[in-house]
Amino acid sequence: MRFQRTNFLVSDLDRALVLYRDILGMKVDLIKESEEDSYSYDVFEIDRSIKLNFALLSYENQPRVMALTELGKNNLVKATHPRRSAIVIEVADVDDILKKALENNFKIYREEKLVTHDGREGREIGILDDDGNLIVIYKIEKDNK
Repeated sequence: MRFQRTNFLVSDLDRALVLYRDILGMKVDLIKESEEDSYSYDVFEIDRSIKLNFALLSYENQPRVMALTELGKNNLVKATHPRRSAIVIEVADVDDILKKALENNFKIYREEKLVTHDGREGREIGILDDDGNLIVIYKIEKDNK
């Protein structure tokens, strides 16, 4: 088996790309209008009267690891609590990402000290996109090996 990608539903693709592309550094491979018979309608239980746009995003060595499906404004209720999922991304510069996320008015959770199962230490911080999708960024700063 191979994990292909995650897919978040978003209300505004342009706004979501500020976070996923401009701040988190993903590259946009493709943006297209979804077909009328897109499987997304069934599996996400989306009203078929809503036009969908779809974006595929990659990191340099991780092709098409993320997808965003845009439902348009007022067609998506913000995610409820407790959150049911998150993506976790190892980043090179936590402070730069946090600075850009703050400048662009994304919600940032308090920073937490990260201690991995094998004793490495670092930083981890949660960031929310405008639709309540959770991204946890982290950086290992101390390798105990």
